[in-house]
Amino acid sequence: MKNKINIYLVEYAINAILRQKYKSLFIVTIFTLLTFLLTSVFFITNSIRYELDSTVDALPQIIVQKIKAGRHYDIDVNLVDDILGISGVNDAVARVWGYYYFENARVNFSIVGIDKYEQQYKNSFTNLVKDFDFDDINGTATMLVGSGVKRTMQSNYYKEFFNFIKPDGTLKKVRIAGIFDGDTELESNDMIIMSKDLFREIFNFEESKATDIVVKVANPEEIATVVSKIKLMFPDTRIITNHDLKVSYQNIFDYKSGVFLVLFIVALFTFFIIIYDKSSGLTSEEKREIGILKAVGWTVDDVLKEKLYESFIISFFSYIFGVGLALAYVYIFQAPLISNIFSGYSQLKTSFELPFVFDFQTLFLIFFLSVPIYIAAILIPSWKVATLEADEVIR
Repeated sequence: MKNKINIYLVEYAINAILRQKYKSLFIVTIFTLLTFLLTSVFFITNSIRYELDSTVDALPQIIVQKIKAGRHYDIDVNLVDDILGISGVNDAVARVWGYYYFENARVNFSIVGIDKYEQQYKNSFTNLVKDFDFDDINGTATMLVGSGVKRTMQSNYYKEFFNFIKPDGTLKKVRIAGIFDGDTELESNDMIIMSKDLFREIFNFEESKATDIVVKVANPEEIATVVSKIKLMFPDTRIITNHDLKVSYQNIFDYKSGVFLVLFIVALFTFFIIIYDKSSGLTSEEKREIGILKAVGWTVDDVLKEKLYESFIISFFSYIFGVGLALAYVYIFQAPLISNIFSGYSQLKTSFELPFVFDFQTLFLIFFLSVPIYIAAILIPSWKVATLEADEVIR
């Protein structure tokens, strides 16, 4: 029964907080802002890391590109037959894809051409060719667009169709048949899917050429062996594996995470300065209050319990409020300003929504870095004062 929460002590603790409302409000504000900042940083990094990992996992195992004068160049389609003859290769597909700059919105769209009669290298594309026919419908070419592309086009009055400007300056009218849902938001947000024939017409792409060739290997353990064989057969190619892309993405992520790390350290440093100030001693008013409480019959245990309740109410309320603000800021308002540290401020991109990734480890980490430390910073000096004689403290 001794460990039962004393309602009267809790009530006194709440009244003590209200008596010092300006001081309590200041502590709650600082505590909430620090919690909000740290939690937002972790939520953003977790969401972007999840999205990047999911995107890389959905990419082809091997990509073969033609290199000319040190730059990516169109590759011959007939190389597919030679690659298919390599032992261990399960499938090879010549891809046609590229970027289209929409000047009105100052964004780049990723355009991919697919053929319903060939084996697709992505599961999402396989489902598309089953449910949708990219051939001309009533004489009008059609395409599927990502959610970000749809928003951008609608904001520029392209609701049912879009006019592509071809290399010769003529227009190609393409009907918007629907929204493309990919495996990840990063994949489908700025993407346009159309037939290969339509892609070649819009970009004046030769029938015998492709952007690159994607290769699927039956046994992932043999990827390195297949890569070396392709390189021997075609020395003028650049070969990129799924692992290479993952390492590249991780390097970019780690580099930009350094900015968040500095932010994290600054926030923690600020918090511990506050904690140090609290733990260095109580004010004369707080000491006098403890002395009066002891004089009227409070024990050391009663004083510590009251201080425990008081510090817990302030720190836990600030923690919950800060986490709630971070959830709304990141997943409802999509973390304006802070998210740009990762995605950049360039206008040559369509916006994408951060996927909801709720990590309990992050919440526990921030909780144990804040609430218990703040409580300890209040209890330790309170214990030192409470162990003294009442008259000594009051004087």
